[in-house]
Amino acid sequence: MTVREIYDTMAYGAAPESAADAYAWLVDQGDRFGHFIDGVFTDPGEGFESRNPATGEVLATLTQATAEDVEESVAAARKAQGRWERLGGPGRARHLYALARLLQKHARLFAVLETLDNGKPIREARDIDVPLAQRHFYFHAGLAQLLESERPGQQALGVCGQVIPWNVPLLMLSWKVAPALAAGNTVVLKPAEWTSLTALLFADICRQAGLPKGVVNIVTGDGEVGEMIVAHEGIDKVAFTGSTAVGRRIREVTAGQGKGLTLELGGKSPYVVFDDADLDSAVEGLVDAIWFNQGQVCCAGSRLLVQEGVAERFHDKLRHRMANLRLGNPLDKCIDIGAMVDPVQRDRVADMVAACDSGQTYRADIDTPQTGAFYPPTLITGLSPADPLMQEEIFGPVLVGTTFRTPAEAVQLANNTRYGLAASVWSENLNLALDVAPKLAAGVVWVNGTNMFDAAAPFGGVRESGFGREGGWEGLAAYLKPAGQPKKLKLLEPFPGNSDPEPGIDRTPKLYIGGKQARPDGGYSRAIHARSGKLLGQVPIANRKDIRNAVEAARGGAAWSATPGHSRAQILYYMAENLSARTDDFASRINAQTGARNGKREVEAAITRLFTYAAWADKFDGQSHGVPLRGMALAMREPVGVIGAICPDEAPLLGLISMIGPAMAMGNRAVLLASEPFPLSALEFVQILETSDVPGGVVNILTGSHAELVPHLAGHADVDAVWSFSSSDISGEVERASAGNLKRTWVNNGHARDWFAPETEGRAFLDQATEVKTVWVPYGE
Repeated sequence: MTVREIYDTMAYGAAPESAADAYAWLVDQGDRFGHFIDGVFTDPGEGFESRNPATGEVLATLTQATAEDVEESVAAARKAQGRWERLGGPGRARHLYALARLLQKHARLFAVLETLDNGKPIREARDIDVPLAQRHFYFHAGLAQLLESERPGQQALGVCGQVIPWNVPLLMLSWKVAPALAAGNTVVLKPAEWTSLTALLFADICRQAGLPKGVVNIVTGDGEVGEMIVAHEGIDKVAFTGSTAVGRRIREVTAGQGKGLTLELGGKSPYVVFDDADLDSAVEGLVDAIWFNQGQVCCAGSRLLVQEGVAERFHDKLRHRMANLRLGNPLDKCIDIGAMVDPVQRDRVADMVAACDSGQTYRADIDTPQTGAFYPPTLITGLSPADPLMQEEIFGPVLVGTTFRTPAEAVQLANNTRYGLAASVWSENLNLALDVAPKLAAGVVWVNGTNMFDAAAPFGGVRESGFGREGGWEGLAAYLKPAGQPKKLKLLEPFPGNSDPEPGIDRTPKLYIGGKQARPDGGYSRAIHARSGKLLGQVPIANRKDIRNAVEAARGGAAWSATPGHSRAQILYYMAENLSARTDDFASRINAQTGARNGKREVEAAITRLFTYAAWADKFDGQSHGVPLRGMALAMREPVGVIGAICPDEAPLLGLISMIGPAMAMGNRAVLLASEPFPLSALEFVQILETSDVPGGVVNILTGSHAELVPHLAGHADVDAVWSFSSSDISGEVERASAGNLKRTWVNNGHARDWFAPETEGRAFLDQATEVKTVWVPYGE
């Protein structure tokens, strides 16, 4: 091509990146890798090949881990954990700084190796993945330095099992490893089978940084290796990023084991374009949203929603832009779209598109290499919201879309998915954008932007996109626990008794559902006796239909979430005042049920707790995180939604208030199972609710067997979170039943709490009652 032709066509010339250093590193390792365990590489064993998806070339042979390898790696991590934690935050910070610096020194080697192994364009690996990985280690070095002063009374969980995906291998490693090490944990990490090479290079960096042996251990292999890590009794915390189906299985496998768990799963993120948006900017943002990393991103803007008035013009602009995208050799710095990670993934995407028999499909007519796992950028418009491609995660360079008329319809369409990871909103009207953003069921919302990430800003999803956050102090919290050893909780049984009732008129307690007292659906009741055997009363026995009715009522009380914090506080204050007026009555009832003599102390503590949460109702704020952006990353605190709470048995009133207080203060609605052996106080508290202006559906109280009711409450698809502090052994059942829609759980694992102690109120409970939504708002011309 002549210079004149270049100027006439403005065609890009080739700008290949040399892969010589990456190949040299592979050759130095013998092109065969064992695992990285206890600070050394093991001898290579039987395994599998790692291939360049752009060419099919074999890059290296990796070892399939055995049960013995996993056992050895967990043992090494366990042995190293105590010493690593005792280094203290500043001591660990120095190691994290060293890792960050070495990632910088070898940045180009990491970028090239990532591109060879994954197929992504070198520009993305060089300019996004590797710098963000460095940023995470630098940021978490700072958190480690500050940890002891900013989070006193916290300690590491122990040994963390981490399983990461193949789409952004090095970045996912940094998201998992950096906070775990900063908090004082040690790690057993399994990279994805298709993309393990940068994890092994990171292991080499760990040796160069002088990281103590056993702090980081990396084992390679397929999904069976991940299963062995997840199920291993020596693992204290599991962190997983991957598909929703696998995440659901991990929740089931770990149920009842007492392990910490965070899941960052799939997504079907909406990309909402209003008619006043800068359409050219929105098109460029969409290129980054869906064709970044060949669409193999869990938060890819894969669902395009465009306002009808500009839809045709926007689609024309988008098709024109697609026709000018460059697909080809990922090592070429002029390439926009590289190869998909493996032919298997490419064929899966092709099959999903081929099965679509509706809408209008546009496939960009651009040069596509005949060899390698390449798939051209594709747009399918005119789909209905229920179309499989609008609901299922494609995980490829395929964009699907439809149109909307009003902002309300845009929100409805955007939330019409079982996922809730991310969303993008495009509008030049900031009032409109910030009105829509909080209404979207997503853990991250980008305003006039997309795919913005930083170590300081929490990232994670809701619904079937998982739970937990990565990044910021919020992400670090998932690797910490309160210091000390909790005591075992003893099962409390109701007192046996006789049929002699207390003198007086039977008050006939009922269930409390939707703001009204209701008889149980089954029509059964059970007797509650004092320690002496005297009959105190009959309480209703709830069943699954009562659970259904209570959850339905809680869903109907959604307006409570939009009630200002000040107004919620006034009702909590009112509840405290009304309870105070009946202190003696409630105290004597507690004493009669429990056989103890601390009823008045419990009532006074419950009153104080209501006042505490009334105080917090308008003060538990989010924050603006310091990200490298001309704009703001706002971590907003939102109510979780409907919380199912199994109340403590040992504190019949205080335990109930300890659940109601934070739930109501943060705008949630609650379905509560009262203390099983001592339920009368909860049902008498209904009178306080009825006289305190609590809207119907905000609080619903049921009585009955915790073990029998928990599967129905924890498994209900319209319950967003479950807390369990029962003395019954039901933590495992709560976690297993929650796997259906991957709701958040908070269980006691059979450990006791002192409900009079300061640590049983405040931030820990408020954290559980809220979800963090990060809203990115760039500003400026």
